[in-house]
Amino acid sequence: MSGKNAIHVVGTGTIGEPLIGLLTDVRERLGFDEVTFHKRTPLTSDRSKVVDLMRRGARLVVDDDRREGFKAIGIEPTYETSEALEAASVVIDCTPSGVGHKNKVRFYENYASNTAGFIAQGSEFGFGKMYALGINDQALKHGEDKFLHVVSCNTHNLAVLLHALALDTGGPDNIKEGRFVCIRRANDISQDSDFIASPKVGIHKDERFGTHHARDAHHLFRTLGLDLDLFSSALKMNSQYMHAIWFNIRVRKPTTREDVLNSLAANEHVSLTEKTSTNLVFSFGRDHGFYGRIFSQTVVVTPTVHVHDGTEIVGFSFTPQDGNSVLSSVAAATWFLYPKDYQKRIEPLRRYCFKEV
Repeated sequence: MSGKNAIHVVGTGTIGEPLIGLLTDVRERLGFDEVTFHKRTPLTSDRSKVVDLMRRGARLVVDDDRREGFKAIGIEPTYETSEALEAASVVIDCTPSGVGHKNKVRFYENYASNTAGFIAQGSEFGFGKMYALGINDQALKHGEDKFLHVVSCNTHNLAVLLHALALDTGGPDNIKEGRFVCIRRANDISQDSDFIASPKVGIHKDERFGTHHARDAHHLFRTLGLDLDLFSSALKMNSQYMHAIWFNIRVRKPTTREDVLNSLAANEHVSLTEKTSTNLVFSFGRDHGFYGRIFSQTVVVTPTVHVHDGTEIVGFSFTPQDGNSVLSSVAAATWFLYPKDYQKRIEPLRRYCFKEV
């Protein structure tokens, strides 16, 4: 792999699997020569997806002590873990919560001098500078930011709502406060475990922000020098389709419902819909998205948008789960190698940021 621009993905879960497939399909356009992915455990139940990712062109990476196990189930790995990390230009960690931090200490910091950058997903607070495409690109410093933390799918949703409804229309002082209720799906359609039988409310573990969604959005905007008053609550619903968010954003500059809808329509990362059920929006993504995924950061339900007393904007939006995180991860990986034209390189993927759903 020497001399190649290789991108290495660690993990093949709900974000890792589609990300590997996407990167493999568009790697030449992005400027990557090779896509490799790490799979830890040889399971016959996962064999079909591993084989198909390899068929599409991705190269399997395994730990040396697991190589024979993969061979035993009919899969021939291409590289060993240390080989892939040594040669990788960019590493994207898509492992379960908390593992990314362990991998950073155990592996990534040892390869930092040879690697352009490392990216972690969602629940890895403190891994590196927080990032969401279209929100804080100007905060990235090439050559200085080695570790980036792509925020969770719901944090993407919160952030783009704040950006479109307040910052874009009235500047950094326009936000009084943001209050959000994250109505989360129980689990992904690809998962059998952790489904719940009834709605389950979450606990406010953070004294200032409530849940990690507002906390992460706050720190995301801190990279731009902003100190926003945000608070979020969360509950899980017995559904596998999409997360939904109820938002209440108070602004200083008076506005109208028409102005709000125009601001949302003008943001390239916002989709609008008249559909009020997640199954209809989810099925649109299945039929029209990239392998079933919408890459917009939010899908705002326009019939629910309301302006109260001129300065209080309320409504509901749906979160395109891993779609927004996947696109930000691709953007961040491309930025590490091509900081001057990464936006142009990812342009073909924007077709899946639908203006209307």
